[in-house]
Amino acid sequence: MTSGSDGSAEPRRVHLDSRQVRTLAHPLRMRLLGSLRIDGPATATALAEKLGTNSGATSYHLRQLAEVGLVTEDPGRGSSRQRWWQAAHDMSDFEPTDFDDDPDARAAVQWIQGDQVRLMADLAERWMAVEHHQSPAWRDAAGMSDLVLPLDPDRLRALSDDLWAVLMRYRDEAATDAPDVKPVHVFLAGFPRLDERW
Repeated sequence: MTSGSDGSAEPRRVHLDSRQVRTLAHPLRMRLLGSLRIDGPATATALAEKLGTNSGATSYHLRQLAEVGLVTEDPGRGSSRQRWWQAAHDMSDFEPTDFDDDPDARAAVQWIQGDQVRLMADLAERWMAVEHHQSPAWRDAAGMSDLVLPLDPDRLRALSDDLWAVLMRYRDEAATDAPDVKPVHVFLAGFPRLDERW
């Protein structure tokens, strides 16, 4: 990671190209990259155990991700018998219009975005299934909300940028050793309402 002007660690970012998007549009590859980004370096065997697959599949898909620069071998670990893998970046982004001239990449982007929606729904359902066992503080803090705003594309982009800046501030100020700290998934989404009137 690089350092920001205030001394905080800047996340390593990658603006995905069409080859990376096409490679990433696979359920196991998305899970592998996510696991490496969230939980840190791991071997193919450890990832296979965690994700409920076999090490042959994880090894193959890690090599596919490495081929397009999304994961790398961890130079500080490993041996001739075991390869450790790490995410090459902390986060990815792309503009959907980057791929207007590439139907395969456009389809991959659509799959990736759909997978994120499926992940959000799965995480929410898993939380709701166990929330009654959680502390009152967590039950009151967690949740979802929605609001309909009158925005044009420029103001929606500005809103997204502002909210992203807030998320990055909270990320930079995170005290991971404080009591009751847990990793929290935060999803940011904004879509125009279609075929509906105010």
